[in-house]
Amino acid sequence: MTAATEGVLAGLDDAACDELAGLYRDLHRHPELSFQEERTAGVAADRLRAAGFEVLPGVGGTGVVGVLRNGDGPTVVLRADMDALPVAEATGLPYASTATTRDTEGRRIPVMHACGHDMHVTCLAGAAQALADGREHWRGTLVALFQPAEEVAGGARAMVDDGLLDLIGRPDVVLGQHVFPYPAGTVLISPGEILAAADSIEIHLYGRGGHGSQPERTVDPVVLAAATVMRLQTVVSREVSPFERAVLTVAQIHAGHKENVIADEASITVNLRSFSPEVRRRLLDGVERVVRAEAEASGAPRPPELRTLNAFPLTVNDPEATARVRRALTARFGAERVTDMAPLMGSEDFGVVGTAAGAPSVFWGLGCADPEVFERARREGRLTEDVPGNHSPAFAPVIFPTLRAGVESLITAALAWLATDPPR
Repeated sequence: MTAATEGVLAGLDDAACDELAGLYRDLHRHPELSFQEERTAGVAADRLRAAGFEVLPGVGGTGVVGVLRNGDGPTVVLRADMDALPVAEATGLPYASTATTRDTEGRRIPVMHACGHDMHVTCLAGAAQALADGREHWRGTLVALFQPAEEVAGGARAMVDDGLLDLIGRPDVVLGQHVFPYPAGTVLISPGEILAAADSIEIHLYGRGGHGSQPERTVDPVVLAAATVMRLQTVVSREVSPFERAVLTVAQIHAGHKENVIADEASITVNLRSFSPEVRRRLLDGVERVVRAEAEASGAPRPPELRTLNAFPLTVNDPEATARVRRALTARFGAERVTDMAPLMGSEDFGVVGTAAGAPSVFWGLGCADPEVFERARREGRLTEDVPGNHSPAFAPVIFPTLRAGVESLITAALAWLATDPPR
């Protein structure tokens, strides 16, 4: 561990961590959906101002950018996402969310931090404060980026399109982390492709409605949808090599309002995940071909309509920058707590900022599961049953040691560039 890291981390005492734990519980109680993170953004902005950052609110809608210039040196971006999910919490925690909101169709829906973004915000707030307090130990420019709308793959792009890079300049590196259901206190990091590209598509299928007793007078969109769903399964199983990685999920199907009425139309949503541009294109082309062919085979009166809901890029860690971060993390935590991160089919828009800036980026995993529960579940072969994963209504990081490890990871990684004695 460098002297700069040791100096900055000296300010991260038990009282500071307890205060951050209170912030985490508050954020967990008050989740906000994508592009609605007004309260969360306000909390982040207030903390950055108090720490001495120049604060730029409203970037990309609800995004917040904090800039701390501390002499000549590199520019390092630390990023945290802020948004929650439309999930009803089932953790039983005393600080569990009971929040609800209305969706775009006016329906009342629950809201929960089911992916740990509240922990990400808390860790970045803590790291920003500690680095500001310990600024005598480093030189350069620190950018704290609180990003909206990661869950819908829109926030990073919105911030870039709103002039983010004009505000902060070209960074030397973009750094971020994400909690995953691994033992709390551990860090997972690897170079190269670590998170999949993902594409979500909404498909409208058109039929001809009528009475359920007279199917011969109709074109049944439910039958069309069912045939389409089944045929779509072959896009991966029969069109992608078993040596490639790909997933196709039909997550929703909607049609009709009454049991004796054949509807006029049906809709399905498809989610695709891949690790190479070639496979991604094959999946997208295969879905469109199958959907249009099934509609024609059913005699649909109108061609189907396909609409992209969101598209996540492949997340790729720069090899050289990743090696630099890993050396720093290993020096801080020890080799036993820093392990390889296997590629995951989950997706992120984290890489958008680095790609737009032409800067290297590094993204790592932060364990957040109770270590004893995790180890017992591993021994008993019950990890999927006993250790809730991201997006589960039962998902909630254990606050300690997750919080301290997350703050220390961000500080340590940033100082691999900002410190006057960075690891080589």
